[in-house]
Amino acid sequence: MRDPVPGVYASLDDLVRLQWKARGFTFRPRQPVHSLLAGRHGSRMRGRGLDFEELRDYLPGDDVRAIDWRVTARTGSPHVRVYTEERDRPLVLVVDQRQSMFFGTRRAMKSVAALEVAALAAWRALQQGDRVGGWVFDDDRAETVRPHRSRRAVLELFHRLLERNHALEAGRARANHARLNAVLADIRRRAPHDDVLLVISDFDGADEETRQSLMLLSERNTVVAVPVLDPTATKLPARGRLVATGGDLQVEIDLGAEKTRERIEAYGGGRLDTLMAWQREIGMAVLPISPADDSAAQLRRLIGARTRRRV
Repeated sequence: MRDPVPGVYASLDDLVRLQWKARGFTFRPRQPVHSLLAGRHGSRMRGRGLDFEELRDYLPGDDVRAIDWRVTARTGSPHVRVYTEERDRPLVLVVDQRQSMFFGTRRAMKSVAALEVAALAAWRALQQGDRVGGWVFDDDRAETVRPHRSRRAVLELFHRLLERNHALEAGRARANHARLNAVLADIRRRAPHDDVLLVISDFDGADEETRQSLMLLSERNTVVAVPVLDPTATKLPARGRLVATGGDLQVEIDLGAEKTRERIEAYGGGRLDTLMAWQREIGMAVLPISPADDSAAQLRRLIGARTRRRV
């Protein structure tokens, strides 16, 4: 494994230290009303000692212990009290380490920022007693770590992430735009349900097939998309030159040409616009992260840490 270079390659020490920053946010479905994750997949149970949710008419099959006898006597018809309970919701991290992620103009590469978000989410889930697992993929292959509720499992996931991260290099500019769709299709075939899926990627190559996979996964899971986008994706410098490659050929672009710059900015901004549209269409939360800024601070701001409730 390479010697860690701050911002270019992550280290195990970097990811372990982030456990002390994993505060002030949660990916659990029950969220404050102002949160982007509010109201998603709340589980309903009839029982006692839980959070009261509603009072409704008795239905065949309801537990008789849930009957509210005072309301039943007052109304003349049986009523039950419905409670909510937080079920075990494994956190499954889907982390992109393709060649397209090996880019950054300030503070860190997108690939490093993706690992930071994954580490923060993993530590937070472990703190809350949830199981953590993941999918790690690059341009060639993907591997999985089954969800477990242990520090050892989290560290195993970190090792897999770091292997992929340290394999990235500037001279190996081969892009596989279809890889994201292949991974999402594989996850669908495994038929997960009641999981929290955190997809951390630059969404390079995202298309209608990507949308369809995310929509189908969202029907039985809580899906959160975390697009990791460099600031230059939407705002390029007014001068200078940019070298771009598709994997086989490369071209040098003069950023001083205003029309050229505007076209590139429109393309980069369009990717985020597409994801935000999917958020509205399929009910998937989208949390855009910039590698130029502190990842923990961004998560706290995006997920609704303004609440006064301790999470």
